[in-house]
Amino acid sequence: VQLQASGGGSVQAGGSLRLSCAASGITFSNYAMGWYRQAPGKQRELVALISSDGSTNYADSVKGRFTITRANSKNTVYLQMNSLKPENTAVYFCKASSNSGIYYWGKGTQVTVSS
Repeated sequence: VQLQASGGGSVQAGGSLRLSCAASGITFSNYAMGWYRQAPGKQRELVALISSDGSTNYADSVKGRFTITRANSKNTVYLQMNSLKPENTAVYFCKASSNSGIYYWGKGTQVTVSS
């Protein structure tokens, strides 16, 4: 199983980035997909989640600015991040979770937002 995250980078506050996470080795459509982030010195936290049926959940801090989508035909989940703030600086990880409790983490991608 491999989850390959990409799309991170450095942007100024107010800018946008689109993260992608391509999965292989799993039946992607059966998995809930999530984006998490971990800032230096802080615990990893949930950013956004999309279930296998397409329903979504967001952390309050990103509601209205971030959008999670999935393309089952491409085994890929996306995170569109708009109106980025310096406090959004973190390493962003994707996670695939099955209903049976099996989950997989991808390697992170760094997002840096400067003021």
